[in-house]
Amino acid sequence: MTTVSATPVRRLSPVTTRTSPPITGRRPTDGFWPNLEHWSVAIPRVTPHPRPAALAEHGWVQLADAPFEVPEAEYLDLEYMDWKSGGDTNFAPIATADGKLDCRGFWNDGDERPDKDAILTSNALRCPTIATYVESVGVNFGRVRTIKLEPQDHETAMRSFHRDDNNRFNPPTDGWVVRSWLELTDNPDSYMLLMECGEDGTPDPATETRVPLHRGSRFVVDTQRLWHVVVHTGTEPRYALITSFESGPTLDRWIESQTP
Repeated sequence: MTTVSATPVRRLSPVTTRTSPPITGRRPTDGFWPNLEHWSVAIPRVTPHPRPAALAEHGWVQLADAPFEVPEAEYLDLEYMDWKSGGDTNFAPIATADGKLDCRGFWNDGDERPDKDAILTSNALRCPTIATYVESVGVNFGRVRTIKLEPQDHETAMRSFHRDDNNRFNPPTDGWVVRSWLELTDNPDSYMLLMECGEDGTPDPATETRVPLHRGSRFVVDTQRLWHVVVHTGTEPRYALITSFESGPTLDRWIESQTP
């Protein structure tokens, strides 16, 4: 197995800040918690789609830190749209269903399709490092976008805790769509909060995981399987690249080649 970066890879450590409660493995006694009426509970969990081997055990995998840096202009100067998902967010679409600047899913009325076979937008011309990175994976990709997330503490973030409906209209014999993250700004005290579903489909607090979001951090998540949201404790917006990838042997090999 090879490592893509010559620099030391940062290892995961628990993330607990002044505004974030410690990991207890138990549901909090107060504050918001998704219940059976949450829209994410109805999203299918068990399907015949082939899934990445590296995600089988935990539903996500940490990759080596990116061996390159994306110039600030390649994400700050993109055309962003006011689209709320996971908090106070704006998104810059880099690849969409039709190549237009659109943050919606690929299942629009009359043109329903799975989250793959995307077309690069005009933003892609402004971020060649990002576009080259996505295409270098060598697999079918769907939505590609950078996210601008304003600061939010743990309690606020929990109100946006959710699972994604990545595989709507995806033929059951095709690869499962998962998502990859590349952190563009340095927020080591912020984290991606992940939880498995309990038996009733709501989050299982005993499975809580926190992934630190320093610059260059990369990870792949089955976001249809795991509840997820970002707790961003910084004072400035956090930027990251999010890409939908179709599972299959090529993605398996790429993940293996990028794993520390």
